Amino acid sequence: MKRVISVSGKGGSGKTTLTALLLKVMLSKAPNKSILVVDADPATNLSEVTGVEVKKTVGTVANKLKKSIEKEELSPYVSKADVLESWIYETVIEKEDFDMLVMGRTEGEGCYCYVNSILTRILDTLTKNYDITLMDMEAGLEHLSRRTDRDLDALIIVTDPSKMGLKTTERIRKLAAEVHINVKGIYLVGNQFPAEMDEFLRGYAKEIDTEYAGIIPIDSNISHYNVMGKSLLELPEDSPAVKVAENIARRIELL
Repeated sequence: MKRVISVSGKGGSGKTTLTALLLKVMLSKAPNKSILVVDADPATNLSEVTGVEVKKTVGTVANKLKKSIEKEELSPYVSKADVLESWIYETVIEKEDFDMLVMGRTEGEGCYCYVNSILTRILDTLTKNYDITLMDMEAGLEHLSRRTDRDLDALIIVTDPSKMGLKTTERIRKLAAEVHINVKGIYLVGNQFPAEMDEFLRGYAKEIDTEYAGIIPIDSNISHYNVMGKSLLELPEDSPAVKVAENIARRIELL
């Protein structure tokens, strides 16, 4: 069964950490599944926390196409969409246990929405080739308004213990309904909430019509690995955050 999962939330809420934790759990508990990880956040933090070396991004090839057009290096008879699509396929990083596609940034103004539309079309094709597609989305609401998150099995909204985080969660939930994203389940995950706020978060999830998926606890291992520049995929299996991530993965049927 193929699954497409999107992780969303405000900047700094912990969505990249959760994405890395879910990837780690899948690699250890479901090693036979083919996995595509999409770092759709222009900040490209996911590759850093998973130890993946990135040489080219979607933004890189978009910049290349823009400059080629400006310098009139492309034939007017060549489809620019087809050129960009072929270049984007070349940016897919093939690791031993998973593949990764990194969005990255474009230079200057313009054309990013166009690139995003091409990426969306490519993702529609790519996801059919993998058992699991796990997408770490950019912060906020822009990707939802552009319909990047269409046809999802699960939309996970991550919030930190702040009023801003909760408000962003609520807005993402409302916008997901307004743009008619085809999603089978919307889940709420708290990051670094104290254990005693579990009941509060459960109630909040019900209030905004999402399913409660759990709280990623404060885990000193994560802080240590981040500071040392170590991949979160190397976290010990008994790490508190890894244990909770496994429960979340099972809840959204990744395992």
